[in-house]
Amino acid sequence: MSDLLWDDVKCFFDPDSMGSLPDVRVPDCSVGDWQAVLDLVGARGWACRYSEGATVLPVPRAETVLSRPADAECPELRVRPDPDVLAIFRFHDDEVIDFDVDLRELQGQERLDVFCGFLREIGRLLGKPVLMDPEGAHGHPVLGFDVRADRVVLLAEPQSM
Repeated sequence: MSDLLWDDVKCFFDPDSMGSLPDVRVPDCSVGDWQAVLDLVGARGWACRYSEGATVLPVPRAETVLSRPADAECPELRVRPDPDVLAIFRFHDDEVIDFDVDLRELQGQERLDVFCGFLREIGRLLGKPVLMDPEGAHGHPVLGFDVRADRVVLLAEPQSM
C-alpha cells in the first residue's frame, strides 16, 4: 500500500511552483548516522557515485569526508535507489543529513512510491524523521517520514491545482 496518493500530493511535486530541487533532510544527526546511511547504500546495492569536485573517488568513511577542511569543495554522493530516481547527498556537516531530489523525476504514483520507500528506509534505519522542504523554504516541510506512524505523511495542506 502506498504511503501517499499521487492525486493528493502532486502539487508538492510540481517543479514550476515548488522549485525543481526540494531539500530533503534528517535533523539531529551524527557522524554515526551518516555512516549508517553510507552502509545502507552499499547494503542495498544502490548505484552510487562519490565525487569531490570533478574527481570521482571510492566512497570514504563518513568520519573522513566530514572532517575535510571547511574551505574544501563540498563532496557529493549521487545515489540511485531506482534507475530513474536520483538523490544527491551533500556533506555540509555532521548534524544534518541533507540531499536533493529532482521533482521532474518524481512524477506519478510509481515514482512517488519509490521516493517514499527511500525516505522510509532512511528514517527507519536512523529512527528519525526525514523531511522534504520546498526548494529554498528550509524549515517548512511539506511531507516526511514520521517515526511514530512508520510511514511517509503529509506535513502541510496540499494546495488546489
